[in-house]
Amino acid sequence: MLGQGGFGAVYKGRFDDGQEIAVKRLFNESGKGDDEFKNEVMLMARLQHRNLVRLKGFCLERKERLLIFEFVPNSSLDHFLFDPNKRLLIDWDTRYKIITGIARGLLYLHEDSRYRIIHRDLKASNILLDEEMNPKISDFGMARLFKADQTRDNTRRVAGTFGYMAPEYVKRGKLSLKSDVYSFGVLILEIISGDKISHFHNNGADLLTYAWRNWREGTSLNLVDEYLRGSRGSRSEMTRCIHIGLLCVQANDENRPSMNSVLLMLSDTSISMLMPSTPAFMNPNSAIIVQSETPASASPNYNNSDRFTRNEVTVSTLVPR
Repeated sequence: MLGQGGFGAVYKGRFDDGQEIAVKRLFNESGKGDDEFKNEVMLMARLQHRNLVRLKGFCLERKERLLIFEFVPNSSLDHFLFDPNKRLLIDWDTRYKIITGIARGLLYLHEDSRYRIIHRDLKASNILLDEEMNPKISDFGMARLFKADQTRDNTRRVAGTFGYMAPEYVKRGKLSLKSDVYSFGVLILEIISGDKISHFHNNGADLLTYAWRNWREGTSLNLVDEYLRGSRGSRSEMTRCIHIGLLCVQANDENRPSMNSVLLMLSDTSISMLMPSTPAFMNPNSAIIVQSETPASASPNYNNSDRFTRNEVTVSTLVPR
């Protein structure tokens, strides 16, 4: 067994031709009907991009539900990023490649595929790494399909992981492409700092607050992982990525860039960038209860402990700007 998350266990297997695969066996209480499960599987099967984990097949027989994915050998990003020993294996060039690859995958979901898809649960444990450390976005169990001309929706059932969910989504159920952009911004700051947003604490400041304060004071590189500070990594790339991350986590979703703009800013240093406003969730002092949603299916995030489960706390302290 490769790992187990809140909604299923993942096993390593092989096809008859020797091709390695990851097989996720969903728990019986996954909460969706057969038709809905098959519809979601067919949607995932049509998504093909080098920065998305690829669905190879599925099995639906009686109560048994199996999802078959390509095997991604290096597990998930969180196993490297938040491990004090393994994080030494991902230098700045690798982290920058991971950031850019995730951006390409999200752009495909938002604009370049035949569908318009909101992932809704982007985080380090849902980013798988192949043998060359190329990122692949996984776990589409909470994804929401939009119409071609649709950019936002409202829902009474909020699903995702605390710290990565946009404020307008948590507080008002307002879901849009910019919800994923917010999650991507949090992920950028985690990749740069090497710290998880739920664990970061520096003199009373959370990750977003600390990044914002240092950017405003011209000391952005204070955020950079200590393991990178003595490396050959480009300081200008690090600073630019912190800037982009802060643009993505702005409290007002209309101020956040699209993923197309994000990718342009990452690939072309001649493009000028706007000044970010105050991030969301700074100095929280009020509580909001969030209802979780059970997903129908998920890609093989091998050990996803961050998702809402029966044992997860579903209260967070959030306030708007």
